Amino acid sequence: MRDLSNFKGCPAPQPVTLRGRFVTVEPYVREQHLQALWDGLGGMAINPLLRYFSQPDFTGTEDFAAWLQSVAKSGWLTHVFRDNSSGKIVGMANYMRADPANGVVEVGGVAHGSDMKRSPLSTEVHYLMAKHVFEDLGYRRYEWKCDNLNEASKTTAARYGFTYEGVFRQHMISKGRNRDTAWFSMLDSEWPVLNAAFEAWLSPSNFDADGKQKRRLEEIRAELTKESTE
Repeated sequence: MRDLSNFKGCPAPQPVTLRGRFVTVEPYVREQHLQALWDGLGGMAINPLLRYFSQPDFTGTEDFAAWLQSVAKSGWLTHVFRDNSSGKIVGMANYMRADPANGVVEVGGVAHGSDMKRSPLSTEVHYLMAKHVFEDLGYRRYEWKCDNLNEASKTTAARYGFTYEGVFRQHMISKGRNRDTAWFSMLDSEWPVLNAAFEAWLSPSNFDADGKQKRRLEEIRAELTKESTE
């Protein structure tokens, strides 16, 4: 357990560029990214993709731009994902609800475009974002929350190594209905094993000639967790 007797908080997250082997995380800049992000999330197909977000459906890029501006004013730091091989913008996520005094921050507003599906990009994105939080900023807790009906998001959080903590019932009203919110977290004490698992999974040696994984991230993490407790 971390000694907190002299803990003085953490710096607030700032826009940051994080470069990986497959993908680069970049701070969202409207003039540079708006149209590319809209296209990368499927254009008007963005509404079913973001059906578990709380904002009303978008009618076009201007609605989308206004929403991004509004969440930025509330403290969200939107970052976009650039596929290193194609140069395309393929998704986004936000550092949000930062509590620097207690070393807690959430990743949310996560949207993976179709080009991220069944590829290493999404895993590397969340590895890079978590690594920045724990190693560069020194945070103690990294949160992931989602609508409890969003089974895909819950599965993804568990795959990345977030621990399920329970459901906040009647947590929000979203699009005219009740939303129960599922909470997940990573802790700084867990990060060394999580980091090692991410790095082992992302290693070129873990992919065959067709780019398919040889070992699942969950399998690698379970093995490393077992080793760390023996």
